[in-house]
Amino acid sequence: MADLFSSESSATTEIEILKSRMVLGKTVEQLNLTTVTSANYFPIVGKGIARLLGQQQSIDVEELELPKHEINPVELVVKDQTKGLYQLLNSEDEPILTGEVGKLATANTATGEYQLLVNSLNAENGDSFTLAKRSRLNAIQWLQANLSISERGKQTGILQLTFMGANPTQIQAILNDISENYLLQNVARNAAEAENSLVFLKRHLPEIKKQLNTAEEQLNKYRQANESVNLDLETKATLQTMVELEAQLNELTFKESDISQRFTKDHPAYIALLDKRNVLLHEKSKLNKRVEQLPKTQREVLSLMRDVQVNQQIYIQLLNKVQELNIVKASTVGNVRILDSAQTYSAPVKPKKPLIVVISILLGGMLAVAIALLKAAFNRGIESPEQVEVIGLPVYASIPLSDTQLSIAKKIKTMRQPKVEQVLLAKVNPADLAVEAFRGLRTSLHFAMMEAKNNVLMISGPSPAVGKSFVSANMAAVIAKAEQRVLIIDADMRKGRIEQQLGLSSSQGLSDYLSGQLPLTELVKTTSVDNLDFISRGAVPPNPSELLMHPRFAQLLEWASKHYDMVVVDTPPILAVTDAAIVGRLAGTSLIVGRFEQTALKEVEITKQRFEQNGIEVKGFILNAVERKASSYYGSYGYYQYGYCTNEKNFK
Repeated sequence: MADLFSSESSATTEIEILKSRMVLGKTVEQLNLTTVTSANYFPIVGKGIARLLGQQQSIDVEELELPKHEINPVELVVKDQTKGLYQLLNSEDEPILTGEVGKLATANTATGEYQLLVNSLNAENGDSFTLAKRSRLNAIQWLQANLSISERGKQTGILQLTFMGANPTQIQAILNDISENYLLQNVARNAAEAENSLVFLKRHLPEIKKQLNTAEEQLNKYRQANESVNLDLETKATLQTMVELEAQLNELTFKESDISQRFTKDHPAYIALLDKRNVLLHEKSKLNKRVEQLPKTQREVLSLMRDVQVNQQIYIQLLNKVQELNIVKASTVGNVRILDSAQTYSAPVKPKKPLIVVISILLGGMLAVAIALLKAAFNRGIESPEQVEVIGLPVYASIPLSDTQLSIAKKIKTMRQPKVEQVLLAKVNPADLAVEAFRGLRTSLHFAMMEAKNNVLMISGPSPAVGKSFVSANMAAVIAKAEQRVLIIDADMRKGRIEQQLGLSSSQGLSDYLSGQLPLTELVKTTSVDNLDFISRGAVPPNPSELLMHPRFAQLLEWASKHYDMVVVDTPPILAVTDAAIVGRLAGTSLIVGRFEQTALKEVEITKQRFEQNGIEVKGFILNAVERKASSYYGSYGYYQYGYCTNEKNFK
């Protein structure tokens, strides 16, 4: 637990200094990092292809000056690689200037002055580069974002600098320059004290020199005026003592200047210095009283000679101090050193392609599994006939999803007048597995309708787009091929589309007859399928449900039941409108159609209950568009997975 509570390493401060604008700003200026260049490759894959083929482009721009208001990048296009000629274009692809490698190119335009100096250019004719300028602050922030500094070991004080970039030469120069700038600022910081003292001393030296010259002139003048007065031994001793006291006081002044930067006046060392100064000042006061007892001439000479010697000693002392500080400044090496210079790896460290591929495969697999699980969790559609039989509704047929029908659905949108041979699955591909399922449904219906009150079969469903019209049309065609006369009635007067699968028109249909605008003799339309007739929906009426409740509809079904072996009525979804409930009371047999994985079991259950509330018994359920899956491949209703062909070439 010691590491959790350990004090912060001193290296943290140095790391912040390394990342400061003071250090990185010098690198930006020295390496011209405010100029940004990038080669223009083919999008996404161009750079990778160029790297694999060894055809990477490079450019070295020493100087780039753009107008101050220009913020858009410019484009450099290589014109002649052998001669080093290029052309500079603005953001609107207008030429600005033409230049040559190694020579400064300038141009004055309406927007301002452009200057460009390219040192080297490695590219083919027609290749281009994007050049741009960024501010000094943006360049520093770019350095800070890509520069990482860490301490090697704990509390070692050894720092490791790492820089990520795509240009090995540039990043090596950046790291070396950053470390050099950091070292220089460290040396400058350590020599700052000596530098400040030198500035102070050099500023005061002329003043001391002037005071010395003045004192010497006054002494000479006094001696000349008094014919070279000499001092006796006692006076000389007093003079020597006074000079020594002044020298000690001056030295204490230097010491006080130094010690005041480190300690306060309450520190014992500072107190001792002040006590020593007081003692010297007391001695100086005693000497001054003794001097006052000397004769006037001796006293004047003594004072002048004291000033000369004191100023001379101070001047010599300052000169010595200046020399000492110059030596200290020159010998300052700082408390940091560069152990290793920057080196680039021989191979890129990022991105780690094998690791990315492995992780991508794993994540892709996990994502696919997650999507499948989520889809299964949120998809409550019917996936097997057993789910429907649980609610007490027998499944009469499972119609497999037909690839042929999918292609027909795409083509029918582009056909103006489709023919039944082009759009009805039972005619397009009679051997399709879905058609085989309809044949099985025909057999099941034969026995199911034996006890029905009439031969009218209603096809409905819980919701739109489940395939009611597809089931009705193809089932009717399959029954008609068994030499039975079949009539299809499109009772979905809102959105009925059975006429598209039979190649007929929807005009003059059921709605026109029920509204009294069309006689029964003109209602039935003959299709190109033998034994199959059709009654279209007619014009879209405003009241479809009321028309179905008209006695004419019951009369129509009664007439059709007498003249046809099978009457198939296609109705709208029961959960959307009530039309199916009206038709169901007149039909002898009712079936519900649901779509594989789309129709929810709850919808089927509610549909069954809705019919039963209206006194209609639902005979069974048809599961449409069943897809072949591993989970349902061996289901009890999976007989359509197997084909039975007489021609060997039809086997797959």
